[in-house]
Amino acid sequence: MSPQQLSRHVGYSLRPLSVSDAPEIAPLNDAASPAVPATPTSDLARLITVADLALGLEREGILVGFVIAIAPGADYDSENYRFFEARAVDHLYVDRIVIAESERGAGLGAVLYDAVFDAARRQGRREVTCEVNLDPPNPGSQAFHARLGFVEVGTQRTKGGSIMVSLLAAPITADTHDDGPLS
Repeated sequence: MSPQQLSRHVGYSLRPLSVSDAPEIAPLNDAASPAVPATPTSDLARLITVADLALGLEREGILVGFVIAIAPGADYDSENYRFFEARAVDHLYVDRIVIAESERGAGLGAVLYDAVFDAARRQGRREVTCEVNLDPPNPGSQAFHARLGFVEVGTQRTKGGSIMVSLLAAPITADTHDDGPLS
């Protein structure tokens, strides 16, 4: 986190995730379902190993959130990731971003996205990509991503047709989110 972000979020810090964190992030992940899919600990551990960016958000040493983002060309078989790969646009794909329910509403999602945009900018990527559920609906996430500059580039049914997602992309510019978390 930048000093500006730290001053807004006293007691919070970001750190790289490792495979050994998978058992700790699994309950956070599963509590966020259906916004993110419930995922076995072993699959989360593998996801961390294929991720280009895997960060944990801690409050006083306890993980209260995380983000996992994947660069192009990864050995990852997600339907949504494959959609973005097929577009042939250099991107950093946010597979999941999770904030503990007790911590929501404090601007922490924007803090994690700032880290993603910073990484994408350093890597010379053209955009950050992700998806948000349309069915089951997730209007809070849709509004949040719109505030961050994401626009819909497609939709698709996933998980055997049981979920409809909006596929989103936000361009990387020199000043994208440089001012710290959005309110």
